[in-house]
Amino acid sequence: MEISPVLGHQMQSIFLTVQPPPLPSSIKPIRNSQSQSQSATSVTTTTTNNGSRTLRNQPHDGKTVNSYPKSRDYISISRQVRQTAIIDIQQTPDLKLALSRSGGVLKVQDFNVVMRHLGKQNRLKDLSQLFEWMQENIKLNFASYSSYMKLMGKSLHPNKALEIYNGIEDNLTRLNPSVCNSVLACLTKNGKLESSLELFRHMKRDGLVPDVITYSTLLSGCAKVQDGYKKAMELVQELNNKGLQMDGVIYGTLISVCASCSKCKEAESYFNQMKIEGHTPNVFHYSSLLNAYSVDGNYEKAEEIFREMKSAGLVANKVVLTTLLKVYVRGGLFEKSRELLSELESLGYAEEEMPYCLLMDALSKAGQVDEAKLVFSEMKRKNVKTDGYAYSIMISAFCRYGLPDEATQLASEFEAKYEKYDVVIMNTMLCAYCRTGEMENVMKLMQKMDKLAINPDRNTFHILIKYFVKEKLYMLAYKTLQDMHNRGQRPDEELCSNLIFHLGKTGAHSEAYAVYNMLRYSEKPMCKDLHEKVLYILIAGRLYKDAYVVFKDNARLISRPAMKRFASSFMRFGNINLINDVMKAIHGSGYKIGQGLFSMAVSRYIGEPEKKELLLQLLEWMGGQGYIVDSSTRNLILKNSDLFGRQQTAEILSKQHMMSKTRDTSKK
Repeated sequence: MEISPVLGHQMQSIFLTVQPPPLPSSIKPIRNSQSQSQSATSVTTTTTNNGSRTLRNQPHDGKTVNSYPKSRDYISISRQVRQTAIIDIQQTPDLKLALSRSGGVLKVQDFNVVMRHLGKQNRLKDLSQLFEWMQENIKLNFASYSSYMKLMGKSLHPNKALEIYNGIEDNLTRLNPSVCNSVLACLTKNGKLESSLELFRHMKRDGLVPDVITYSTLLSGCAKVQDGYKKAMELVQELNNKGLQMDGVIYGTLISVCASCSKCKEAESYFNQMKIEGHTPNVFHYSSLLNAYSVDGNYEKAEEIFREMKSAGLVANKVVLTTLLKVYVRGGLFEKSRELLSELESLGYAEEEMPYCLLMDALSKAGQVDEAKLVFSEMKRKNVKTDGYAYSIMISAFCRYGLPDEATQLASEFEAKYEKYDVVIMNTMLCAYCRTGEMENVMKLMQKMDKLAINPDRNTFHILIKYFVKEKLYMLAYKTLQDMHNRGQRPDEELCSNLIFHLGKTGAHSEAYAVYNMLRYSEKPMCKDLHEKVLYILIAGRLYKDAYVVFKDNARLISRPAMKRFASSFMRFGNINLINDVMKAIHGSGYKIGQGLFSMAVSRYIGEPEKKELLLQLLEWMGGQGYIVDSSTRNLILKNSDLFGRQQTAEILSKQHMMSKTRDTSKK
């Protein structure tokens, strides 16, 4: 069959150079609807005088019929070719080669089919490679963008998702709700709710008309942040203002948000409202409401809603039963918890550690460490799959109740048996080693965190800083705190205050001030007493310029003895160019400046005649504020008046003398 001239150069390369793979038996090629006898033709091409080519079907009766690209035969052949190319790309071990030989035949919708196939098979590397090829060859539509981001899920970095979205030039595609929802979902799933909300605002300004799915996507992210309930309510209000109707998915997400934010009554209210509006609750709604009841261990309401769920004909799945177990353990019903754990085991829902962890954690926090140990031993005996959380719970329990040897033994056991680590188990083991003072194991664990690229969290830094302070390794504690600050994590004030004290005591005054600044520039206000403590440390370290900054910013919080200490030290040893500023700061704080302080300032200026302008400015300022130099200071100035200009000095002192006389007269 001579079809290559008709289908063009790209088709020719497929049929003349590469034999496509056979179709699997499960996939039947699309055939012409005509019978075998009707379609028994040979396809030939003829070249006209002007050089154009015509496709002709040659039936068995010898008559030649012109066939154009719109003919059924052509469409049938085209579909077969595309289907073969799709299978070639889906099944190839070398995607790049397959795209080079078959990619030119396919349409955008064909590539979308291939993307979905690769996504279902979790071939994410091939999926990314295919999408990049589609971008390079401009084989994309809105479904391509949304499908790619959905199929990649959490494997797609939020920054990459934003890069893809920002690279869309066609405005209609950029504002397509499906595309927008996909990129917003990528951000929220990766814990970037703020970025997602900011992008959402930009999308609306550009012309996006959000739908119910848009709001459901954003609401799902609210369950994972601290102020999620407030953000969720803002989104719900916006949704209502736009006249959109809340569906079962929105209600389920809202109940989940309420549960995550410990809003039990609100979760209950939304559940009832959903039923009033005619939406039938499903297992997700019931499990989310159960989770809300678990906040305070309200097992009575939990059992009531559980019975309602069963009477509605719904079957309790693993999530529902595990959530009910959480209600029981938080309500202190340990006997019922054990019975439910046995039921989970019999149903095959306890193959992973979570149900055991819930019970162990509740028992250990209730002081029943031995009971928790029994559950842990049972879990190990049954070879339950663990990610380390069970170990983490027991190590923490041993540390909490003064059993450091058992804690370190269990930590060592986990290190020897398991390769999988996360920041939670790392923190637990660090805590155990730090409590027993095993520096070598602490350092090894820190090296392991670096090697495994596990990012330390706030708790990690706090454990290490406390340990280093305890071991009197203050500079190491300071460097750890610096690392914590550079990563954007706010340290605990009490921890910082303790470190500041020890750094100051050991002569590390600059480092103590650096720690103070970490607290000072954070959002949360700091303890008032800390300013004065730092002021004394800076004076001791002769860091007078920094001491001036602390005093100036917090003058009304500094006691009179501390102010006197700072002022006298600065007049003697501080930067002479700042003496007048210090005087003004003291005066502005409400303290009256004594003659002794003026005398020290004048003495410093006389010692450096080149600073005469500063002395004259001080004397002028004193007069304006009602201060008068005493006789001894006056005589000292007159004695050295040739250094500062006799006439100007005499005029200023004369004004002060007249002021003094006026004051004495008013007193009489």
